[in-house]
Amino acid sequence: MCTCIRVLFFIKSPKVSLISPSWIRFFNYTAEAVSGDNENGSETESPARAAVVDYRGLTTVEDNLRKGKGGKNAVPGIVKSLVRNRAFLLLVLPGAIWFIIFAYLPMFGTIVAFKDFRIHPDGFFASVFNSEWVGLKNFEFLFSTNDAYIITRNTILYNLALIFLGLVCAVGFAIVMNELLNKRLTKVYQTAMFMPYFLSWVIISYFVLIFLNMEKGVFNQILAYFGADSVNWYSEPKYWPYILIFMGIWKNIGYGSVVYLAAIAGIDRSYYEAAMIDGASKWQQIKYITLPQLKPLMIILTVLALGGIFRSDFGLFFQVTKNSGALYPVTDVIDTFVYRGLTVMGDTGMSTATGLYQSVVGLILVLTANYAVRKIEKEYAVF
Repeated sequence: MCTCIRVLFFIKSPKVSLISPSWIRFFNYTAEAVSGDNENGSETESPARAAVVDYRGLTTVEDNLRKGKGGKNAVPGIVKSLVRNRAFLLLVLPGAIWFIIFAYLPMFGTIVAFKDFRIHPDGFFASVFNSEWVGLKNFEFLFSTNDAYIITRNTILYNLALIFLGLVCAVGFAIVMNELLNKRLTKVYQTAMFMPYFLSWVIISYFVLIFLNMEKGVFNQILAYFGADSVNWYSEPKYWPYILIFMGIWKNIGYGSVVYLAAIAGIDRSYYEAAMIDGASKWQQIKYITLPQLKPLMIILTVLALGGIFRSDFGLFFQVTKNSGALYPVTDVIDTFVYRGLTVMGDTGMSTATGLYQSVVGLILVLTANYAVRKIEKEYAVF
């Protein structure tokens, strides 16, 4: 009965808007049972009965709210709600302004994808409005070339590899860090793995050059020591899928592992204690406790990552490869293609069409992935 009273107290909290109908039926039944407390002539009302009676008055308010009726306890209007939550809204405001300026306002420029863009001396808006409408010709030009297939294939395959291999490596590294008994050593490993995340691809590209330089690179010196011929790494496409995937995982594994390590730290330790009492090994604890507890987070992060599967890390594919034309068949992705379309070819219309194609397909993919997750495990869906 004390539990019922605590639940009633929680339901009456102003932070909770409506009561579930199942709770209403349950407490109506409880009220009928508790009403028998005073049938024996007791004049003192029990706390449980007082709580239930108070709840019945609250239920009336809830019913009125569902029916659209007002009242002194009605949910405040939009203005009152904004005033009441002004502190939280002020915290959100800078991010919302940034998002509007850099995400929503630039959407106006997508009409350039359907125009033969020509620069006008009166500025950008004059250039947009005075350019001739060409319909889908920019898209036709894009898909009539072999580049569309190459950049789409490379973008999807690289991102799939980075998403799923990165997931496995990040979760695995987080589990290893969690199992280390020496916490000081754990901090050292975390710092060493997390540091590359803060390095720019420009700096990392020179690290790669130290190993892959044709004349004095570390790898070619090792090959020369064993009597093998030197390799011109920046002219041999066959090696670069492995190099780029390795570099992408190496740079981001630290960030991912910290996220999963924090989730592991939040798992109730009583699960592991009970498993140890039952004689479970470390592998069994990981398999039946850690991984299932991490499953919701892994699904959510994967769905969000799939939404960006058509957006590659520009620095990885442009800086690390030194923008070598010989490597385009295996390193050219949508982002680098758009960049070259603007800086080299000067074709703004086709570049915008490519970016729009990238955004639309990415949106479709994240909606599809979320729909699939909702069908399998509804509570794991992002929205």
